[in-house]
Amino acid sequence: MSEENFKLVCLGNPLLDLQANVDKSYLEKYNLKDNDAILAEPEHLPIYEELLKNKDLILVAGGAAQNTARGAQYILPPKSVVYFGSVGNDVYAERLNEANSNYGLTTKYQIQNDYQTGKCAALIYDHHRSLVTDLAAANHFKPEHLKKPENWSIVENAEVYYIGGFHLTVSPEAIILLGKEASKNNKPLILNFSAPFIAQFFKDQLDSVLPYVDYVIANESEAEAYAESHGLKNTKDLKEIAKYIVDLPKENSKRSRIVIFTHGTEPTISVTKNNGEFEIEEYPVKPLSNSQIVDTNGAGDAFAAGFVASLVENKSLKDSIDVGQWAASLSIQQVGPSFPFPKQTYKKD
Repeated sequence: MSEENFKLVCLGNPLLDLQANVDKSYLEKYNLKDNDAILAEPEHLPIYEELLKNKDLILVAGGAAQNTARGAQYILPPKSVVYFGSVGNDVYAERLNEANSNYGLTTKYQIQNDYQTGKCAALIYDHHRSLVTDLAAANHFKPEHLKKPENWSIVENAEVYYIGGFHLTVSPEAIILLGKEASKNNKPLILNFSAPFIAQFFKDQLDSVLPYVDYVIANESEAEAYAESHGLKNTKDLKEIAKYIVDLPKENSKRSRIVIFTHGTEPTISVTKNNGEFEIEEYPVKPLSNSQIVDTNGAGDAFAAGFVASLVENKSLKDSIDVGQWAASLSIQQVGPSFPFPKQTYKKD
């Protein structure tokens, strides 16, 4: 049994990001869109070899939930966060561990000997990014890894659970396993929708885990994709979409579900329900100048990092969203989903 007492457990798909600047014609060559995220089809696989030959290539430890876990550990005291996922037995996994160790993030990887560590091509075009993911080993995570006694004791001792929506493509069973544990013990479980294609093409998997979810985080594109896949009217009205999700069935009746939608530089909104009445709040975003913005890749992961770290610290919803916005602002002034060193700390206005 583990004697480690981590506060936050994160589950997701660990990936090594291959990040490079490209022009519009490169995106068009592979029928890719700005500010999108897709799973690689066979026609996309040449991208990875091409990027490895790019002299300006930057390798960054990625995977949305792993980015969030690393960011949360950046904010929280040492040994606060543990991350579960699946990697290959290769040099790419070593690179991931090196990057995570710089932040003090503990990983409990399931090691796959038959598959390489997953990779994500992060194609940057004029401050926009298009993500193309080959899951590889990440696609083979099994709930049994969580059930190992030394791992399950970590889960039982944790106070908050965070799931990257991309993991819905891999193991909804593992998410439900954590969800049942969270619900039984009245601990918060946070789900990030992560990308529009999750709601579009993994609707059933998403619907199967939402009863266990206490906090939903998504951006406007992900929210609109959810509305479209679920036949909602007013598909562009974020508040209406959030109210619909808040009202969905919920396993843990002791907590009202809270939905948080980010919208770039537009105000972040939160929606919940108390005593039968919806409570809707808006939180303005402090803008950065264009000269301060280096790379928006991972901004949503950084927001989630600040938010979940604040939940661990029992901050209010308002303060948690403020810390999330601060963390996103820090991250987009760096290359890739990363944070500056020496460490910066949040100061409430």
